[in-house]
Amino acid sequence: MPTVYLIPSILAEDSLNTIPQYVISAIKDTQVFFVENERTTRRFFKQLWKNYLPNEDIVIDDYEWHVIENEASNKFKQYLKEGKNIGIVSEAGCPGVADPGQALIAIAQETGAHVKPLVGPNSILLALMASGMNGQQFQFAGYLPIDNNLRAKAIKDLETESIKKKCTQIFIETPYRNNQMIESLLKTCNSKTKLCIAVDITGKDEWIKTMTVMDWHKNKPDIHKRPAIFLLFATN
Repeated sequence: MPTVYLIPSILAEDSLNTIPQYVISAIKDTQVFFVENERTTRRFFKQLWKNYLPNEDIVIDDYEWHVIENEASNKFKQYLKEGKNIGIVSEAGCPGVADPGQALIAIAQETGAHVKPLVGPNSILLALMASGMNGQQFQFAGYLPIDNNLRAKAIKDLETESIKKKCTQIFIETPYRNNQMIESLLKTCNSKTKLCIAVDITGKDEWIKTMTVMDWHKNKPDIHKRPAIFLLFATN
């Protein structure tokens, strides 16, 4: 039975220590990789070897490489039929979580392959852990609409649902639109609603702060082009 390894990757360039060394054993046991970005994954693997196995080189070209895309599913199925071990690598964090690798993982489950998730950093859970918000009930909403009016409506809906279910709402934005997201949140949310902004998680400039919307008005950050996670918790 082939094994499909779900290989975590770093969230920040200077955070190799967030990847456990045992990930290297999984990489060595793999023949084929399906990745979001081949160039950055190759560089990431070389960094892992340099960090944990400085006296050993990884022969990158010994592996077969494929980019995760619509046409990848047929190739993925074929490799499973051939009994080859496959690695799935996300561009940042954990494969299958807010990540296109999920479609391939679903195929692996359908075909009875052994799916092996490996421990690594996940910005969604790390932000929730540090937020001080409800970790018993939470949901991830992914990306909110780009259109200002639709985004405002989505925020209000998340706020209303947070009150109703007493749950933490987690969502993300493309880094170059972070400041627009903050403006929408401060304009739309109730002043007592709690908002957590988590920036550069695991990086040297990481900060994670939870304040009311009222307090964020007084301390509005500039996080343009910085990876961020947003969390919202509202009460009556």
